[in-house]
Amino acid sequence: MQSSLSESELDMASLLVDTLNLEDEAPEDIAPEAPLFGADEEGLGLDSIDALEIAQAIAQKYGVHIRADDARNKEIFRSLRSLTEFVSANRDG
Repeated sequence: MQSSLSESELDMASLLVDTLNLEDEAPEDIAPEAPLFGADEEGLGLDSIDALEIAQAIAQKYGVHIRADDARNKEIFRSLRSLTEFVSANRDG
């Protein structure tokens, strides 16, 4: 299944796969609008521990800090696309 990922979305998908050791997922096969969390069959089924690991990896790679108590987290982590857009909008340089 080939999805239409932008270069930055593919980069973020690769970060997710590497950070969470998602051996069964190819970065290019992650649907950009599929939910990242929950038991939805379309999504990745991630949990809150995964969110912490992702936030740490994003901070290390992109210098963007996502606070655990940010009221926007549900929207930020809604999908690969929303996460990528948040990081792109908040990156330095």
